[in-house]
Amino acid sequence: MNIDLNFENLELRAIQYNARQSVSDFDGCMAQYSTLAEQAKSSTAGIYDLHYGMGKAERLDLFPAAKQPAPLFVFIHGGYWHSQTKEDACSMAYSFTQHNVALATLEYTLQPEATLAEIVREVRSAIAWLYHHSAQFGVDPERIFVGGSSAGGHLTGMLIADDWQQSYRVPTNVIKGAIALSGLFDIRPLCDIYINDWMRQIPEQAKLLSPLFLLPEVSHAPKVLLSVGAKETCGFKNQTQAYYAACQDRGLDVQLIEDLEHNHFTLVNELADPQSRMFEHVMAMIHPQS
Repeated sequence: MNIDLNFENLELRAIQYNARQSVSDFDGCMAQYSTLAEQAKSSTAGIYDLHYGMGKAERLDLFPAAKQPAPLFVFIHGGYWHSQTKEDACSMAYSFTQHNVALATLEYTLQPEATLAEIVREVRSAIAWLYHHSAQFGVDPERIFVGGSSAGGHLTGMLIADDWQQSYRVPTNVIKGAIALSGLFDIRPLCDIYINDWMRQIPEQAKLLSPLFLLPEVSHAPKVLLSVGAKETCGFKNQTQAYYAACQDRGLDVQLIEDLEHNHFTLVNELADPQSRMFEHVMAMIHPQS
C-alpha cells in the first residue's frame, strides 16, 4: 500500500502537517484542555512534580488509583515537541483512577532547547524510573501502559520500539499496551517544512527517530491502539494509516479506532469520557479480564 506522506509539493505538505491551522478555534481548544485538566485535578488526588531525571523539565505527575497495586497509564502530551505542558494533559485522571488505573503525565524538555533524540531519551528514562520506583505509589510495575497525542503519539511509538530497554534496566516487554492518537510515525517529511525550524533534523537522522521503522518483535510487542480525528488533515490521517499498515504487516496486535467527529485537538478528550468508544477500548486493553 502506497500511502502519501510527502504530498505533491512543500507548500501543500506544510498545510497538511499544520495542526494548528486545521481548526477554527485553536485558542478555544487549548482553553478546553486547561479546563478539563483543572476539573480532573480538583476531583483526583495527585502527587506533583516527581523528578525522574536531573533536568528541570524531567518531571511527572502521578495520580494513584484507590485499589492498589494498580496498572499505570502514562500519558505524553503533544505540541510538536516544542509547546504544551503536562499541567494541561491530565484530563483523564479522574476517569482512569475511578476505573482502577493510576495515571502519570510526563513533562520533557522542549525543542529547540532539547534535540528530538534527547526528548526520546527523557521519556524512556521516565518509563524506567516508573518501573523501578512506582510501586511505592501503589502501582504495579508489571502493568505499565502508555499513550500520547500528536508528538506524544510519536514518543509513544518510540517507547514500544525495541533496542532501548536493556540500556535502561527494564524488561523488553516493560510496555504492556499503547495508544497513539494523531501520531507522527515517519518524521522525515517534516524536515523540509517549517517544523524543522525547531526540530532541526536531516532525513537520515529523522529515520532513526521514526517509529515506522522501529517496530518491535512480535514475541514481546504490546497491543497497539491507534486513532486519528475525522476532521484532521490528510497528513495526520496518512501517518496513522501508514503506521497501522506497517504494524499489520509485522504481525502486531494492532487496532484502529475509527473516529467520526473530532479534530486534532479534541480527539484526546475522548480519554476523559468513560462513555466514549476510545475509553472503552483502552480499559479493555488494561483490564482484559473485566
